[in-house]
Amino acid sequence: MQLFKDTNFDFLGKKWPFIIISLVLTAAGLGSIVMKGGLKYGIDFKGGALMTVKFASNPPLEQIRSALSRKIKGEVTVQNFTDVTSRNEVVIGTELQEERLLNANRRAMQDVLEATFGQPGSGKLDFNNASSLTLADRLREPLARNNVAMSDQQIQKLVADLLEFRNTPPRSGLITDFTQLSNVAGMNAGIMNTLRQECYLAPFSIRQVEMVGPKVGAELKNKAVLATLYALVGMLVYIAFRFEWIYGLGAVIAVFHDTVITVGLFSIFDKEINLTVIAALLTLVGYSMNDTIVIFDRIRENLKILRRETLESLMNKSINQTLSRTVMTSGLTFLTVIALFIWGGPVLHPFSFALVCGIIIGTYSSVFIASPIVLFWHDFIDKRKRTAPAIAAAATKPQPPRKSPTKAVK
Repeated sequence: MQLFKDTNFDFLGKKWPFIIISLVLTAAGLGSIVMKGGLKYGIDFKGGALMTVKFASNPPLEQIRSALSRKIKGEVTVQNFTDVTSRNEVVIGTELQEERLLNANRRAMQDVLEATFGQPGSGKLDFNNASSLTLADRLREPLARNNVAMSDQQIQKLVADLLEFRNTPPRSGLITDFTQLSNVAGMNAGIMNTLRQECYLAPFSIRQVEMVGPKVGAELKNKAVLATLYALVGMLVYIAFRFEWIYGLGAVIAVFHDTVITVGLFSIFDKEINLTVIAALLTLVGYSMNDTIVIFDRIRENLKILRRETLESLMNKSINQTLSRTVMTSGLTFLTVIALFIWGGPVLHPFSFALVCGIIIGTYSSVFIASPIVLFWHDFIDKRKRTAPAIAAAATKPQPPRKSPTKAVK
C-alpha cells in the first residue's frame, strides 16, 4: 500500500533548517542540564523511597511537605498527579544517602502521615492501611466478645474479602464510610459493629512503596549508559559491514542526536529519568536505526541503477520512494504512543513522553541528519579527487630555467 506515488520532494534541499533546529534543541537541552546541575533522576537511579498515597479529597501538599520535612532528613518531594484517573493522589519521595535507613525512612513516612491525618491516639487500627495479617489479629478476639463465632479460616476469608473489596476500583484502597462494606459477602451486624469498634478510616491510603539503595541506583545508572553505548557500537559495526563505514557513522550520529535531544527535553521540562525512560530510549535507538537502514538500503539499490544521477538527486529519489513506508510506520506508531501519553496514567507518562519526542525526532533525523552526513562526506571526497590531479599536475609541470645573475660592467 502506498500513500504517496511518484513524489518528488527536495528533502535534501531543505536540510539546513532542520539541521539548525537540531543544533538549537541540542544546545538548549545541554544548557538546561548544565544550568540545573545535571539530569533529574528518579528513585531508580539516585536511591531512596517513593510512596504513592491516595487521599479522599484534594491533598494538602504544603501540609504534607512541611510535616515530612520536620521528621525526615534530606530532600523531600511531594507531587500530585494531574491525570484524571489518578485524582487526589500524590507521590512522596525522599532521597537517602545510606542504604541502612531505607526501611526506617519508609516507616517514618507512614508514621508522619498517620500522625498528621489519622487518629494515632485513638487506639484503633487504620482500616485503609491495614494488612491482612494485622487486621485478622485485631478482629479475632473482639469478634468472639461480640458473640460472632468464626474459626481462624473463616476470619482469614472475611479479611481477604474485605481487603479485596477495599482495593478494587473505584475505591482503590480507600474506604470513606463503613457502610460501603455492607456489600462484602458474609457481612452481618456483629462484624460491622466490631469493625467500627476496632478500626477507623484514615482519609488516605498508601498505594505503593518503592525503595532503592543508593549503591544499587548508581549501578543501574552505569548499566543504563553502557547498554545505550553498546547498542550504538553494535549498530555501527553492523551498518559499516552491510554498507560502508560512512553510512554506519551517519546512522549512529543520527541516533545519538535523537537520544541527546530527547534527554535534553527531559531536562527542559523538568521530568525524571527512570528505568522505563531508559527502556524507551533503547526502543528509540532501534526504531530510528531501522528507519535509517530502510532509506540507506534504497540508496544502495539505486546506486546500481541510476549511475548517471548525482548523489543528492539519487538520495532524494530514494527518500521519496520510501516516504509511504516512513509515514505509515511512524504515523501508526505515533498514534499508539500519543494514546499512551494522554491516557496511560502517571506510571507510563515518562515512558510515553520519551517515545513521543523520540519518534518525531527520529523520523526527521533519518532524512535530514543521517542522509546529509553521507552526502557531505561523498562531496568532500569528490572535491578532493578533483583537486588532487590539479595539484599533481602543478607539481610535475616543468619550470622555466632561471636566468643566472650577470655581473654589472663598470
